[in-house]
Amino acid sequence: MKIVVLDGYTENPGDLSWSALEALGDVTVYDRTSYVDAPIIAERIGDAEVVITNKTPITKETIDKCPNMKLIAFLATGYNVADYNYAKEKGVLVCNVPTYGTACVGQYAIALLLEVCHHIGHHAQTVKEGKWANHIDWCYWDYPLIELDGKTAGVIGFGRIGQTTGRIAKAMGMKVLAYDLYPNDSGKAIAEYVDLDTLLAQSDVVFLHCNLTADNEKMINKANIAKMKDGAILINNSRGQLIDEQDVTDALKSGKLAAAGLDVVYTEPIKADNPLLTAPNCIITPHMSWGAKEARQRIMDITVDNVKAYLDGSPINVVNK
Repeated sequence: MKIVVLDGYTENPGDLSWSALEALGDVTVYDRTSYVDAPIIAERIGDAEVVITNKTPITKETIDKCPNMKLIAFLATGYNVADYNYAKEKGVLVCNVPTYGTACVGQYAIALLLEVCHHIGHHAQTVKEGKWANHIDWCYWDYPLIELDGKTAGVIGFGRIGQTTGRIAKAMGMKVLAYDLYPNDSGKAIAEYVDLDTLLAQSDVVFLHCNLTADNEKMINKANIAKMKDGAILINNSRGQLIDEQDVTDALKSGKLAAAGLDVVYTEPIKADNPLLTAPNCIITPHMSWGAKEARQRIMDITVDNVKAYLDGSPINVVNK
């Protein structure tokens, strides 16, 4: 059986092994495949039965050109870059990795917040550049320092990752509010569930941990920012499309938002004309929350399990049943 990995580098830049996958068939791994060149994508898939991808799209055109394809396995939770409905029509299964980064993504959300509060990277660099050695005072800080104890964290989307962030915030002395369409008992042990407007109005820090849907695209927009506290902090390492980037930029420039910590943007890689690049007090990192080695190993392990289950005739984690 032929297996093709279209864009394996971000999953495995060299610190993991493909050996468990290679035990299942004839594996070809491409580090990168064009996201826009459909003929190249189809050419690389060829007559492979199993296609493994992360962000390389699998379109209707590609599915039609690769009739031997029977399984599309995502090295990720998100699978929207595949035409999964058409794949179903053609008898092609699509599966994903439903959970792998709960701990590291929640941890990273807090890391973004702590960087906003202390700008540790900036200050460490100024020390290396000699500013402390040559300073008139025995200490200094270039940004206001923020203490989180006693402040309120509002988490929009209170599933596994949201609850992880909530637990860490609570451990730091923060009151935690949560907004979720499906409240559950485990969440109630961490946070108080409230409606969205209440969360926006009462939170000093707003975390986004929700899935992207047609209903919540650009939910952090001018109207909802107006409902937030003056000087609130926004943290988003969920989906870039959840915020209106121009409205957030405007709010940062006006001071309505004190700061933002973002690991995702609307279009990735980020475009040079993204307004957030000119926004003050805006930390942007390159969609790396998920990338801890431990999390990537879980992706690898679950992907191998997905392929094994398909070969055994009992597929798991199928998203287009």
